[in-house]
Amino acid sequence: MRQSHTTRRARAIRRSIRRIRRPVARLVTSTVSPLGWTVIVLAIASAVAFTRLGWHELLAMAVALTTMVVCAIAMSLGNTAFAATIDVSDRRVTVSDTVNIIVSVDNPGRTPTASARGDLPIGEHHERFTIPILAAGQSKQTTVQFTAINRAVLPVGPLSIRKGDPFGLIRRERKLADHINVFIHPQTVMLSTISAGIPRDLEGQPSGEIVDDDLDFYGLREYEPGDDIRNVHWLSSAKTGALMIRQYEATRRTDTALTISVNPNDYQDAQEFELAVSIHASIGVQCLQQDRPVTAHAGDQHTTPRNATEFLDGCSAINPDIDDNPNLAQDTLTHAPDATFYFFTVGSAKHIDIIKRMALALPHNAACVVLQTAPGQPRGIKRYTGFTLATVGDLTDLPIIMGTLA
Repeated sequence: MRQSHTTRRARAIRRSIRRIRRPVARLVTSTVSPLGWTVIVLAIASAVAFTRLGWHELLAMAVALTTMVVCAIAMSLGNTAFAATIDVSDRRVTVSDTVNIIVSVDNPGRTPTASARGDLPIGEHHERFTIPILAAGQSKQTTVQFTAINRAVLPVGPLSIRKGDPFGLIRRERKLADHINVFIHPQTVMLSTISAGIPRDLEGQPSGEIVDDDLDFYGLREYEPGDDIRNVHWLSSAKTGALMIRQYEATRRTDTALTISVNPNDYQDAQEFELAVSIHASIGVQCLQQDRPVTAHAGDQHTTPRNATEFLDGCSAINPDIDDNPNLAQDTLTHAPDATFYFFTVGSAKHIDIIKRMALALPHNAACVVLQTAPGQPRGIKRYTGFTLATVGDLTDLPIIMGTLA
């Protein structure tokens, strides 16, 4: 009977050891840092060397290093079953705006959690904060604030919870919340209505001009010699006793292609490149607000934005590309061969001869404006065969230039 009781106790002890051994083994094999492995190897080497040489200094080193490893493992243990969410005050901001990031960490379990460290990547930077011990059902909210300095698509997160020792030997880490993107839009300016480059098109917007053949019915008028008999409105003619002809409101549409050079060799510096992006973005926003179909071209990115917000999101992701085709018209015509208005934004280092050759490839019945950045230089407009060259020294020059071109 006594032997049976001893056997049961031994089995219980073995089960307890297995339950402890598994998480410890998993902890050691998956979360030991390179520094931790170095300390472990040194501890083993010191112990082996002591047995061979008998130096007590080696024994002291082995004991000290082993103690560090054991303490690191003990400090890394604890309940870290957190749940977390990330939210931002605004996912679409403009350069120089302030963004608040709200991080909520909860304890959804029934037992208290251990204290830990939170690590929140914001672009290339990391925001670290302490998460205290949370009782069951308790939560902790942390607000992180940053200023949007540069135009970008800024990833925020994923949030990581870290539990470890101050020596950096053992580090447990869990990812709790996926990342979210914050779109930092370029600075833009309001422009007047762009009215150039509008041809007649049966799929566009009402123009106010009355014609005899279109899609948008306007009214009736009396028959005149030469009118197409197919346009006679017979019911009204029977009532009035005179032939009545249908009239329509002409519909028009402008397909606009917006292309920006992203080759850094076309610009003097990064500031000039940002000016070009702001010019590109300002024109695109105005066109989309006027319901003008737009195709946007930046390097190997060719999009057809549905609204101004979608277009500005794309502008946030424009980056310099040394491999950008210097002949901007070639790629633009591949994706927008039937546009009626072409806008090209280039840097001050783009030679006028290259611009002229580029404009020659465009359709003769399409209008073309090339906007060349020149920070600090006076604004100006020059007319060339097949295109107009506008020099933009500052973003505030753009409304005046576009007002003149309109």
